[in-house]
Amino acid sequence: MAHFAKIENGIVTQVIVVGNEDTSDAHGTEKEYIGAAFCERLFGGDWKQTSYSGRIRKNYAGVGYTYDEGRNAFIPPQPYPSWTLVEDTCQWAAPVAMPTEGMYTWDEATTSWVQA
Repeated sequence: MAHFAKIENGIVTQVIVVGNEDTSDAHGTEKEYIGAAFCERLFGGDWKQTSYSGRIRKNYAGVGYTYDEGRNAFIPPQPYPSWTLVEDTCQWAAPVAMPTEGMYTWDEATTSWVQA
């Protein structure tokens, strides 16, 4: 099985599972272009493969994620305006690290973690 994300105007609008028989060549080797073509035939649009492990395009795609072609990565929505994108992971990071002890939530007004 493989997972594919439909991209519309740079945004993921759908994620589906595609069976091995629809993603593999005659030798049984999985090929992204075969799976993407299968999705395009069924649903139209532009499709990119994604993976739970993040080995393909850094992050598993979710509806509302951005597909950044230059980075070849799926990027989750920015949780807060003060958070910045970490290039290596294409994940968002708070301007200050979350404390390791206890339960905290982010307070954007003070740009700090507050104990929950």
